[in-house]
Amino acid sequence: MQSSQRTMVRGPTFIRLLARLTDVETPPSSQSLSDRLSQWLEWTHAIALSTALDGAPSAPAENVPVLGGAQEECTRARASLVNAITGARELVLSGDREVGRGVGVDETTDYTLFRQRYLALQRSMQATTGKLRGRLRDMLAVESPALARLAEVDAVMELALSPREQTLLGAVPAVLGGHFDRLRHREQAGSGAWMDVFRKDMRSVLLAELDVRFQPVDGLLAALRAS
Repeated sequence: MQSSQRTMVRGPTFIRLLARLTDVETPPSSQSLSDRLSQWLEWTHAIALSTALDGAPSAPAENVPVLGGAQEECTRARASLVNAITGARELVLSGDREVGRGVGVDETTDYTLFRQRYLALQRSMQATTGKLRGRLRDMLAVESPALARLAEVDAVMELALSPREQTLLGAVPAVLGGHFDRLRHREQAGSGAWMDVFRKDMRSVLLAELDVRFQPVDGLLAALRAS
């Protein structure tokens, strides 16, 4: 029995959740983080990164918000996204559903509604975190030369890594779709209890993805607080 158990996947909650929801054994990567990251950076990005590290920082923007206001904005934005995830009508659990709220389930229900909701929430997360990163970089640029350089590096890294990041995150709905089908096919009693299991799992994955997308924002905020 021990030999048949799946290898525990290590890493962020988001990765461990996705690994749990699939039937695929995921061996640990033999490459270091720096080796994998180097494969994501094209030569144009490497030049831009070198310029950001060695060159003079760009002129700071005007009308930059103060730290307290930026922290409040980030907190509000994150709370709004959390509420959008936990309050999504497709993800309301059967026992908590109010009249006219939530999505019913029967044998004909497919994954389309859930996929559309996931993609819409991903777009909201991407737009919100992108806006926050830009505002925080503007704040870093007026603090000190060192923090201005950090802002430049973050801008280059966002430009370089965002396409690959969006490609990888864009595959998550397909992973959840497979999980949806497996749960439905395993249902024996026909009570629909499997749907609430899926709703909880999808909500957990969305919240974990939100944490991943906010990591650069949290890092920039931490740099500002330490300045």
